[in-house]
Parts: sequence; structure tokens; C-alpha cells
Amino acid sequence: MVTICIGKVGQAKGQKIQLDANELVSNDEFALPEKNAFGNSFRDYETDNGRKDIVEQHYKSSHINQTYEFVKQMREEYMKLDKAEMGIWECCELLNEIVDESDPDLDEPQIQHLLQSAEAIRKDYPNEDWLHLTALIHDLGKILVLPKFGGLPQWAVVGDTFPVGCAFDESNVHHKYFKENPDFNNPKHNTRNGVYIEGCGLDNVLMSWGHDDYMYMVAKENGTTLPSAGLFIVRYHSFYPLHKYGAYSQFMKEEDKENFKWLKVFNKYDLYSKSKVLVDVEKVKPYYESLIAKYFPAKLKW
Repeated sequence: MVTICIGKVGQAKGQKIQLDANELVSNDEFALPEKNAFGNSFRDYETDNGRKDIVEQHYKSSHINQTYEFVKQMREEYMKLDKAEMGIWECCELLNEIVDESDPDLDEPQIQHLLQSAEAIRKDYPNEDWLHLTALIHDLGKILVLPKFGGLPQWAVVGDTFPVGCAFDESNVHHKYFKENPDFNNPKHNTRNGVYIEGCGLDNVLMSWGHDDYMYMVAKENGTTLPSAGLFIVRYHSFYPLHKYGAYSQFMKEEDKENFKWLKVFNKYDLYSKSKVLVDVEKVKPYYESLIAKYFPAKLKW
């Protein structure tokens, strides 16, 4: 998904975590389903389940338009955090309005995916409350599609993420559409390392703009006390070329490699917990509100 090491998790801001993967496996650990909510294999971009064309068009738009300059402009605009002021749960409720066009595995409102992921992790790792909360918040940045938050097209909000400013690795889904991206033939941006150096750290690499980086930005700038591994998960949970194929790993520093072990733990819950079986929101809400109060201020700037 390597030996990982775990100690007790505290609340110190930016705290690094060590874990042992063997210690994290419970007797009733989450069983990976073979089929998604449509009865197909997970992350199957070829089977026509009624969403294939929508998903492919999404990636075409993303791969053509996500350029180095576009990402710089988006980060500068959203770093202002001037779109709204609200709490985490209030943001969760906004996700009821959103269905992710890039996702071939689910067409339920996004709050259900968040709770399905969080509840699956909570069952297996009941003592890691920071990880439960990370699962709850990891997709909140998808509010970028709503008018109040800029009304961005879904290709600028959801889908697999990838570095810009260097060559587009062939492991990216629907790679063929990158050929229409202005950076594809730019000698400054189309070499293996591009504008970066090996070992520079993922925090020094610009990723395609979307909900991952936005939510990371919101959490960090509002002073969350989630550990660094939680923030890493939020920021890179859609970075599937790295998750699945090890692409772009030349940019990782040692801290990235340690946090990546946590991301691999999280990843199966993010992907495989998508289901038509809905979570009772009101039943679990008090537990997650208690975690929000522990790790976040009551109101955040977005």
C-alpha cells in the first residue's frame, strides 16, 4: 500500500508521527471490496458505466488547462482566504450540493464519501482520532465549484493531481490529452525534473490546482493542530501517479517519505469505502464535532 512506526499522537501543531504498520492492523480490518458502487472495478476509466464520457472529458479539460502559470495564479488568488468565514461542519454540509464528475466509482453527494471514509477508518483505528478527522475534511476543498467560492469548473477542482513545471508522467490517467497543454512543448517545463531539483521536497513542487491544495491551505493558515501527516494526506490524497506508480518520487525528501506511509494507510479507505450504503449523518455528527473542536478553531477563513 514497508515498515511504518507509531507512537502516541498528541496535539502539537505540525507534529511528526511515526507508526508501525503491523500495529495498525486490527482483527476486523476493513475488507477491500472487489466492485465499486456501479458493480465495476475501482478506478476503471474504460468501462462504460454511464459516467465514462463525463470522466474522460473532465480529464481532457484538466490536462489541457492545468499549466504552471495557471496554478501560480490560482494559489495567489486563493491564498487571500477572503471567500467566506465558517466552521468545518458548516462546510461539510455544503458538500451536499456537489457530485464529483471525475469519480468513476461514486455519484453520491460528497458528504457521504467523507463519512464513509472516516467511519471505516474509525472502526479499524479507534484511537487515531486525528486520522478520523483527516478523512472527514480531506475533500472539503471541493466547495471551489460553488459560486461563493469562485464557481471553478470541475477540472480545476477535482480529479487526480500531478506536478506542473516538469514533464507529465505517462502514468497519469488519460495522458494523451497533455499533448494539448502549452507546457507540453515548453523546454523549461517538459524535462523529467523541469524547474525543480531532485529531493527538493513536495512542498516545493507546484501541484495541479484543486481541492487538495486549497483545503491544505485553509487548514494550515487557520492554525489547525492536526499533525503534519494529516496535512500531507489532505494535500496529496489525489496524487495517484505517486500513490500507484511511484511517479515523481524523485522530488520527495525524507519527511515526505515518512508522511507518505500514512497516506498509503489512508488511501484504501478513501478509494474503497465508496458505497451505496449511506451513513446516518445525524448519528455520527456529535463525534465529529468534538474532533473539529479539538483540532480547529470554531470559525475558519476560506
